[in-house]
Amino acid sequence: MAKKIIVKQVRSQIRRPQRQKRTLEALGLHKMGQEASHEATASVLGMINKVKHLVSVQDAK
Repeated sequence: MAKKIIVKQVRSQIRRPQRQKRTLEALGLHKMGQEASHEATASVLGMINKVKHLVSVQDAK
């Protein structure tokens, strides 16, 4: 079982390319300060890498 991580949106998606906006939406983030919990799979980590300047990542407890 993959470990859990918490992704939090820390910067706005305003004036970002549509591709980055869709990636945030796929991660379950719609507003600043919103958090979403995911398993640390390769696909999720790849999405986080594409928007790493807009989000912060923590290990879930």
